[in-house]
Amino acid sequence: MKLRHFAMLSTALSGLFLAGAATAQQAAPSGNDEIEAVVVTGFRKSLATALQTKRNDIRVSDGISAEDLGKFPSDNIAEAIQRIPGVQIQNVNGRGATISIRGLGPQYAKVTLNGQDFANPNFVDGFRFDIIQTELASSVQVYKSPTADMDMGGLAGTIDISTAKPLDINGQKLILSVKGQKAKLADGGVNPAFGVVYANQYLDGRLGVYAGVNYQELDDRADYAFLDRWYTASGAVGEFAGTVATPQGTLVPRRFRYRRIDRTSDRTQFNAGVEFKATDNLKLGLTGVYSKDATKYNVNQMVFGNFGKSSVTPVKLSNGAATVVNLGNFTFDNNRQLETRDLSTRAYTGYARWDLAPKWQANAIVHYTKGDGYLTEEAAIIEPKVASGVLDISNPDNIKFTMSSAATDPSIYATSNLAWSTYPNGAQNHQVTDSKSAQLDVKFDADWGIVRDIQFGGKLKKEGFDRTVTRRDFFDDNFQYVPTYTNSNPKVTNFLDGGVTGVNSWLTPDIEAYRKALAAKGVSVPALYNPQASYSLSRNIDSLYAMADLRGDLGPIPFRANVGARYESTKQTVDGNLTDGCDCDIQNLLGKISTTTKYDDILPSANVVFDLTDSLILRLAAAKTLVRPILDSNSKLNTTQFEAKDSAGQTTVFVDQGSPTLKPLTAKNLDVSLEWYYGQGGGLSFGAFAKDVKNGTFTSLVCPTSWNNVNLTKSASTSDCVGANGKLYDITVTQNDPSVVKLRGYEVNWQQSLDAWLPIDGFGILANYTYVDPKYSTTGFSLRNLSRKSGNVTGYWENAKFSTRVSANYRSAYEQNNADSFFAREGHTIKSGVQVDFSASYNLNDHMTVTAAGQNLFNKKEEAYKNNPGLWQETGVFGPSYQVSFVYKM
Repeated sequence: MKLRHFAMLSTALSGLFLAGAATAQQAAPSGNDEIEAVVVTGFRKSLATALQTKRNDIRVSDGISAEDLGKFPSDNIAEAIQRIPGVQIQNVNGRGATISIRGLGPQYAKVTLNGQDFANPNFVDGFRFDIIQTELASSVQVYKSPTADMDMGGLAGTIDISTAKPLDINGQKLILSVKGQKAKLADGGVNPAFGVVYANQYLDGRLGVYAGVNYQELDDRADYAFLDRWYTASGAVGEFAGTVATPQGTLVPRRFRYRRIDRTSDRTQFNAGVEFKATDNLKLGLTGVYSKDATKYNVNQMVFGNFGKSSVTPVKLSNGAATVVNLGNFTFDNNRQLETRDLSTRAYTGYARWDLAPKWQANAIVHYTKGDGYLTEEAAIIEPKVASGVLDISNPDNIKFTMSSAATDPSIYATSNLAWSTYPNGAQNHQVTDSKSAQLDVKFDADWGIVRDIQFGGKLKKEGFDRTVTRRDFFDDNFQYVPTYTNSNPKVTNFLDGGVTGVNSWLTPDIEAYRKALAAKGVSVPALYNPQASYSLSRNIDSLYAMADLRGDLGPIPFRANVGARYESTKQTVDGNLTDGCDCDIQNLLGKISTTTKYDDILPSANVVFDLTDSLILRLAAAKTLVRPILDSNSKLNTTQFEAKDSAGQTTVFVDQGSPTLKPLTAKNLDVSLEWYYGQGGGLSFGAFAKDVKNGTFTSLVCPTSWNNVNLTKSASTSDCVGANGKLYDITVTQNDPSVVKLRGYEVNWQQSLDAWLPIDGFGILANYTYVDPKYSTTGFSLRNLSRKSGNVTGYWENAKFSTRVSANYRSAYEQNNADSFFAREGHTIKSGVQVDFSASYNLNDHMTVTAAGQNLFNKKEEAYKNNPGLWQETGVFGPSYQVSFVYKM
């Protein structure tokens, strides 16, 4: 859809808005009429507050407001924000984790806390919202058009989490809460959670304090079945076993996998603030946040294949692929991996607001934030041999897989039947990101005609990232450390919640038995420094800005506006290790290598609001935004190389070419919206946007003619890069795309009380819909994880005692590759789907409230296809989860 179509659509909608506004004005009461005041609380109040904030803001923004102190309208911040137009979430194990804005991935959205950096302990792939608890936020605002006083870094937009301000809280508050949560598929009982919030003011309201502590346990489970590798048939006769012809281009299953993930999380959060009004002209404040998520993963995998071509007999072809195949003489990896993810983030901010003179005001802020992540892996992998099997993916709703040997039979894991074994196998990754900054903002109430005030300021910021990796690997080639498998081994049952026929349970490695087996023979496997995967980055970012706030009339129409520009100077240094490039897990360290880049950017912005009537506004915004080179799951800063052997004995050399000199991504943004605010808490808006992105990064697999003096060729049937030494080479490179990616879209948002339409008061609805149309080359930077269509509908009913709401979130199909998902090595498309959530609260009295809630009530699955919707590639099952909470307010 082209921008002129947006203009036509907005013009047509403008007519409807204007007609509605005129009708509303005609029906407006006269000055002598008495208007009955309506007081709303709870969820309706939070909706009205968020709508009023949007209306007053000159920027293009949307937000969510807390219903009460410490009570956010969702159990997960990410899941709450997805109700905002243009926002999509990514789930991890069914739990809302990261946020995308207007089609750009999570790594292109900047997350701030009270306007300042909020360190991400994960660092890559976008901020992880699931490590913070909702009690932290009093509101969340999504800014889709920036102003000059905002830090750059949000190419797609900025998500700002606001915490409670002690001097804005009336009276003493003490809130106690307890919660029980249960994920249906997860093992174990009900997970507990509790929270305490205290706020008060002293010294005749000049000193305010706020403190909150929260603790939560969460268990969840996710099961996945997927095909992560395929053969592409050449069409040659006899290429595969059997008599069924496989025309050129036919996809044939090459590796089939099961993956079950059980997670147990302990989450702790502290949030405190103090504000002091030292004089009538000086206010001082200090806030602090600490959030920790300690998660244990129990990952059980069955990796069937790689199937050799001579082992695969196609039986049925459909949708351009062999959907039923017989298998002979293959092996599978039975892989149990224990992982830990100890993630923490903290932020401390000191601020002062000083009214220097009647027309001058200064704001000073010092800020520090740090994200710390320690990730470990410990895997036991055993590879039994199997005589035969059958894989049938012809019905995506009933995947069938059978083997001639039962995966629950201990005898199949006898050492005489093994092809390969290893324990322990895995990396230990410690990564730290931090940011220190100091800024000064000065505001002058100019009152020069249409220029109401002028604001200018500067900021010094230093941010860094440090990654240190070690590995512990031991390959048991003679199987002398493999414990005897028995029926008492851990076992996976009811895999995929009954969604697979045949092999749906199996014995898993007993890692404690492996530990004892090595200890009994005096084997100690040290953690060895992995130089090729370790590096650090530092950035100095100095910025200046100036901005004017304008008020006036354009003919009979009043307007509000700001215009400004921001200058940012960036100096980046990447320190990596120079290694010998050997084909080994841990290369030999030869020395250090450092790469420094510098660049300057001028980033103009303008926002204007025309108040067409008392209830109708027209909003325009234009800006240039920037995000500095980022890391994701596939891109590294220095060249890394290691090799691994799969279940068929095939060695693959994995190479990632370094990219320390990537240019920053920039975007030119244009927004136009028409917004009608009518009644109390009622609003309807339509907005169109355009975004032109330059210097987008993309990662691609390459196959050069040689690597480290080994000649390479690309296989036509498997697309593998094959070395003359018999090894496969996975070589990736990350680079800037010189082309411009054009993004066009529109958003519709509606919020409506139904009191005037229904005989019972308290009902209402909020709904939004977003359409995004990207224009890009499939060979370069592309917007993966982009659903062209997304929307949310929430219906609610609320009175003084009872509040309930049901929310349905829709997302259309979207593409992923191996940078986005473990399950998309060769790319796939996630099918569209709808998730339904529910919440109901009852106020027992003025002090006590009980709430019941459920997420994913109808067990929405993650389903993916390869090339066309009829060709199954993945099924993921998370199941619903339920919560009951009790809150007591004093």
